Amino acid sequence: MAPEQLQGTQNAVPPMIACIGPAVFESPAGRMPGELRSRHLLVRVAEITAVIAVIGLAITALPGLDEVRGRLQGVDPVWIVALVAAEIASCGGYVLVFRSTFCSQMSWGLSYDIAMAELAANSLLPAGGAGGLALGVWALRQAGMPTGHIARRTVAFFIVTSAANFFALVLVGIGVFVGIVAGRGSVALTLVPALIAALGMLLVGFSPRLLRSLGQRGASADPGRWLGRARVVLRSGLGAAADGVEEAIALLRAHSFGVVVGSFAYMAFDIAALGFGFAAIGLAPAFGVLVLGYLIGQLGNLIPVPGGIGGTEGALIGIFALYGVDLTQATVAVLIYRLFQLLIPAFLGAPAFVLLRRKLVRADQPALVCAPLALEVARLPARSQPG
Repeated sequence: MAPEQLQGTQNAVPPMIACIGPAVFESPAGRMPGELRSRHLLVRVAEITAVIAVIGLAITALPGLDEVRGRLQGVDPVWIVALVAAEIASCGGYVLVFRSTFCSQMSWGLSYDIAMAELAANSLLPAGGAGGLALGVWALRQAGMPTGHIARRTVAFFIVTSAANFFALVLVGIGVFVGIVAGRGSVALTLVPALIAALGMLLVGFSPRLLRSLGQRGASADPGRWLGRARVVLRSGLGAAADGVEEAIALLRAHSFGVVVGSFAYMAFDIAALGFGFAAIGLAPAFGVLVLGYLIGQLGNLIPVPGGIGGTEGALIGIFALYGVDLTQATVAVLIYRLFQLLIPAFLGAPAFVLLRRKLVRADQPALVCAPLALEVARLPARSQPG
């Protein structure tokens, strides 16, 4: 991106990540957002622990769940080990795509600390993934990255990590529909989700022009009035979001190894972990059913509860039931998978979060911890300036 193209968007907050909260971008350096403070996180840990304990007590005590208890007692530990390994590999993919998207010169140690702390926050905060983004924004600001660069790259990061899911949904959905991928399902459960995902990718691809067109409507606003100021902020945010989308497209077109492999590994190993959860209690569903059930069911994670507990499990179990998977088998497999999907990032991310705070909060010159961030320049196709 040419230097003149950065004007007006350098410190804008894209609306795509506005749910993080403006205070995260605008708070003074060194001040951690309230939801990321130790006391708040400890409360979330207690809440999740209580929910897991209640679920465990319900399974062991409530009548009518004999089959579920029987399935859990017959779990194959070998597959549990494989599940744990897959979740760790998925975390590794997240670290790789994080570093490749935000700053390829960032040290691996700092990349690991920020990325794993983000995953831990996603397990604890009821924000559909925005909790981890908020922590990453704070850490990157402390590390010396300009606010506008963080905003654009956060949009790009969201898109590249979602792109693998969309591509997989399109390919596997069409593959199951035409019969070249193992699985079964109606048109509504195979072709329709694939077409919706394809339409979503097209909309994202054309969104920069649309976002900038919408932003131009506020170009003549009077900044002296509150409505005019709101339009100026909205215009800047839309411009920054458009820049973020273009950065994501540029990264994908460049076939960046870290971006492509990291985003795919983050998704694929998590799907494998779910498959190992099924294998631990018996036979896993067909490949197509497993992938489609996972991709569609993960939408339950958008429900604003800590770690998506309840919403994600219910969505996954319900989707697999629609695909013809035995309800008891789906319930047990999903519960096993979700237990480790929450615990492993939390266990790995908690020490990373502690180390991150020591590096960034207590450092005399925290910006020097990741100096290359301030020098990284986005390489985007030049846009013609309005005459």
